[in-house]
Amino acid sequence: MFMEPPTLIAACNLQSNESVADFGAGSGFFARAVAKQVPHGNVFAVEINRDIVARLTREVAEMHTTNIHPLWGDIEVVGGSKLGAASMDMVIISNTLFHLEDKDGCMREVKRVLKPEGRLLILDWTESFGGMGPRPQAVVNKEAASALANRFGFTVINDKLPGGEHHYAILFRNTVV
Repeated sequence: MFMEPPTLIAACNLQSNESVADFGAGSGFFARAVAKQVPHGNVFAVEINRDIVARLTREVAEMHTTNIHPLWGDIEVVGGSKLGAASMDMVIISNTLFHLEDKDGCMREVKRVLKPEGRLLILDWTESFGGMGPRPQAVVNKEAASALANRFGFTVINDKLPGGEHHYAILFRNTVV
C-alpha cells in the first residue's frame, strides 16, 4: 500500500466544520481528502509554487468544490501563510519537511495559525527509495520530526497512524500557547 489520504484523514477524527491548513499542499492531494471530511469547514491549501496554486485554483473551480481555498504562501516565514493567528483547528504537513530550508520557521508559522489545543499532522518519507522520495541526506525521519514538533510545544496524540509503506504519520496537539 502506498498512501491513502482518506484513510489517514479519517483516523484524525476531524469535525465537519473544522478549518484545516495544508502546508506545502502541492497538487492538493491531501486538501481534497480533507475537504470531504469537513464539508461545513474550510481547507486552505498553502503552496509556494504559483503555477501549482493557479492549477489547483482552476481544478477546484471545475470540481465546484467550495471549501478548498488555494493560497500562495511561504510556510517558512511567520505570517507567510496569510492565515490568521489561532484560526486553524489542524495543520497538515505532508511530504514537505524534507523540502524546507527553515524547518523551525515552518513550526513557528504552524504554531501561530493553530488554535490552542489544535492538531498538527506530519506525514513524510521514512527513507529514500532509489528515485522515489527525497535524497537520502534530505530525509526527515520520524524521530527528527517528533523532536522538531516537541521543541515547539506539540505533544504526540498518535504516532501509529496509517501513513503507508513508505511514510510515517504522527498526529500532535498544540499544548503550549
